[in-house]
Amino acid sequence: MPAEALSQPQNRLQDLPSLEQLLASAHVVSLPMRVKFRGITQREALLLDGPLGWGEFCPFPEYGDAEASRWLASAVEASWQGFPPSLRSVIPVNATVPAVTADRVPEVLARFGRVDAVKVKVAEPGQTLDDDAARVAAVRSALPDAAIRVDANGGWDVDTAVKALTRLSDVGLEYAEQPVPDIDGLAKVRRRLQDAGVPVLVAADESVRKEDDPVRVARAGAADLIVVKVAPLGGVRRALEIVAQAGLPAVVSSALDTSVGIRAGLALAAALPELPYACGLGTVSLLAADVTRDPLVADDGAIRLRDVAADAGLLSEYAASPDRRDWWLDRLRRVHALLANPA
Repeated sequence: MPAEALSQPQNRLQDLPSLEQLLASAHVVSLPMRVKFRGITQREALLLDGPLGWGEFCPFPEYGDAEASRWLASAVEASWQGFPPSLRSVIPVNATVPAVTADRVPEVLARFGRVDAVKVKVAEPGQTLDDDAARVAAVRSALPDAAIRVDANGGWDVDTAVKALTRLSDVGLEYAEQPVPDIDGLAKVRRRLQDAGVPVLVAADESVRKEDDPVRVARAGAADLIVVKVAPLGGVRRALEIVAQAGLPAVVSSALDTSVGIRAGLALAAALPELPYACGLGTVSLLAADVTRDPLVADDGAIRLRDVAADAGLLSEYAASPDRRDWWLDRLRRVHALLANPA
């Protein structure tokens, strides 16, 4: 498939519901976080109650409409088109440790129950490598046998990334996710780690979901594996196409979703031909509230594939303020127009 074809949401226009249908099905919520994550303490989302289930439209507020259009395509797929067939019903997941102080690591891990893998946030603005090392060491101390991966969200430059990952590799790292922001930088970090004999794989996240050509990172030899998130890529089917084109192992992760969004991530993980790594789909545990009475959280290191439905009482309890609801509905109108009338 040409790169330009992959750059647009793979949504058949005849399947796109009308704006009136979407507005009539929309619910906007604001959910409190247990800890600050990505700099936010409230997670806002617009949920769609469609004929085939619930979909979630929750691009972060700073994202532009063009980028957000992929998130809407994903929500429409979930609620109006349905998911592709599943190959597995149990999805292994990792715990996620935000950029908390080392003494809070046991508290965070306790919310996830038994886990075999943990993703640790590093390179947080205002923190140091010593902070990162202490947090990672606290995870290793709490879970001596767990696989540990770190996520820098592109927060380092090449030299800092190599220095940091060399130091952090002492505890044993499964891989480092997006250590630097750009594809050329990822290739340099990967090559320098290999040349120095540092056993840390490089995973690409933002360099997949934020690129016009999400397969470029694979062609550039800039990553050992890719992280795929359903909503930012435009839906489960499009994500499957990207993984197939990239030809690299894939980790399915979330974008700090409610259980409705996690359901889409599980659909992708269930449909992939191979699933070599635990998925980053346990992030509902970072929320202090959800939109369903039976959240999709890990049990014994995994989540069992099942459908979820938003609860009317919770939608009312956590309804966004009128001004935020208006903001999201205006955004929905703009983004729908982009999908309905692609350039």
